[in-house]
This record gives sequence, structure tokens and C-alpha cells, in this order.
Amino acid sequence: MKPSGDIAQQQAQLIITSTLLMLLIIVPVIFLTLFFAWRYRQANRAATYKPDWDHSTKLELLIWGAPLLIIIALGAITWISTHKLDPYRPLDRIAPGRPVAADVKPLVVEVVALDWKWLFLYPEQGIATVNELAAPLDRPIQFKLTASTVMNSFYIPALAGQIYTMPGMQTQLHAVINKPGVFDGFSANYSGAGFSHMRFKFHGLSHEDFDAWVAKNKAEGGLLSRSVYQQLEQPSGREPVRRYAEVEQGLYQAILNRCVDTNKMCMGQMMAIDAAGGTGKGGVDGVRRQAWRDGERSVVAAMCTPQNLDQYLPAANASRNAQP
Repeated sequence: MKPSGDIAQQQAQLIITSTLLMLLIIVPVIFLTLFFAWRYRQANRAATYKPDWDHSTKLELLIWGAPLLIIIALGAITWISTHKLDPYRPLDRIAPGRPVAADVKPLVVEVVALDWKWLFLYPEQGIATVNELAAPLDRPIQFKLTASTVMNSFYIPALAGQIYTMPGMQTQLHAVINKPGVFDGFSANYSGAGFSHMRFKFHGLSHEDFDAWVAKNKAEGGLLSRSVYQQLEQPSGREPVRRYAEVEQGLYQAILNRCVDTNKMCMGQMMAIDAAGGTGKGGVDGVRRQAWRDGERSVVAAMCTPQNLDQYLPAANASRNAQP
């Protein structure tokens, strides 16, 4: 309940506020339950005895009015915080009274949940790590997250709330770390035999220390290519920290689109074909116009793979642009 990131701090404050509001009802109810049991016990002959009593307008207003006001307050707080703390919403501040400067760009981190380890790619720095994450203090962080096989959940309690990762889909999380330190990160969604050890360390560093951390990765790491990723993707647990000084161009998009294997069509291509009227079984180069009822429609007549995609993209784009 004392996190080091502004988003997590706001979430902690939301929990405290909600708890206090609910205690306004819970505490009096518990007290009155014990008081009534003692006041109207059988041995107390001085207690008022009204066997025919069944209604009191004042008590009804109190019993129903107070909880109603609490529910209204909780509803308003929930509505406001749901939008304010939306994980997809870019940050407008890095701490209370400290808005994000107009010239500050967020640090982009691409996250891939593997079995059973975490892969972090830094497109701006051109590096990648396994089971180790770092970010500079007071700089907004934009996480883009996906998974290789099953649904998982990315969670650093000191930084922000959890966010799910799913294969073939991308989720987002915006956060900021305000205090230096080493914090625990882990998977918060069961994903198989190695789930218990799917943990990593998150380092909150000064800007100078973050630059040194990046330089260390560049000095010690190798190349994260498609073939290396395919080996890394294989299920394994208790993985040590790995560093990569260079990442093959387009690797994260290939992971997201399920086409690291170049013999497979990317999901983005297939969806573009579907949007053009294809069945999803063809290729970008095979989109053709066909007579259909009172007009024409686009259909797919052939197949391509990422290896020959560049050869046919201009024709495919021209075909899509020619549609009414």
C-alpha cells in the first residue's frame, strides 16, 4: 500500500477511500448488532417491550438512506477513477502537482509473455532482455504487451495494476516510477507448470544509471533474431537474465501477428485480405475483382507468405484502393 509509482499510488488511495466509505456502514452495523443483542437480552427487564411494533419511518430513512448515499459516492469515485486510471490512457502527470512536460516522450517497452519467462524489447534503445526490466525515474512508460501461447497477466505492484497479455492481440499499460529501487514483477494469471517461477526484477533507475544499464546490455548481449526467438519461445522455467544488444527489425510485430516463422502468413495480412472480401485462406497478391450480383466484389485467389510479401504489396494496395 506504499508503492513507488504514481499510478499504483492512486490505486492504493482508491482502495483506502473505498474502504473508509464502506466502514461508515459496516462499523455502525456491527456496533448496533452487539448493542441490540445486549440491550434487548431476555434478562433486561428495563428494555422497552413492544411485540406489535413493525414500522418506523425514521429508521427506514436511516437504514436505506445512509447506504444509498455511500453507494452513490462509491459509484461516482469508481466512474471517475475508471477513466482516470484507464491503462490505455497516456499519463498527464508523473506525480501530484507535476504534469508531464510537452517535450517528454514516453519510454516504449514491448512485452512478450513466454512459457515461462518475460521478454522485454526496447525499440528506442534497440535492445532486449529476458526476466529483467528497467526504466528511468519520472519518465512515462508505455508498455505494449502480447503473449506467445496462452493468456497471461503482467503485474508490478509497485508500478501499476495488472494487465492481461493474449496471443495475437496487443494490450497497453501506461505508468511511471518515481522512486529508485528494485521491485518484483510476476505473472498474475496461471499459465501452466512453470507459472510459479515466472518472475522478474524491475529496476527504477536515475537517467544516468538507466543509460549505463542500456550500455551494459549492448556490451554483453547478442542478436535476438527470429531463429533465436523461436528457440527462446520453447517452454522453460527458472530462466536466468538474458541480454540482447540488437533485435531483428520487425520482430515484435511478427510476434504479435503470429508469423515469426516466415512460412506463415501474418494475422495482419490475413485480416487485410478478409477486409478486402477474401476468405482468409488466400494471399495479398491474390485479391481479384469478381462479378457479384449487381456489381463486383473482391475475392482471394492465391497465397503468399512474408517472404514474398514485399513483391506483391504495391499491387495489393492498388487493388484495395480501387474498391468503391
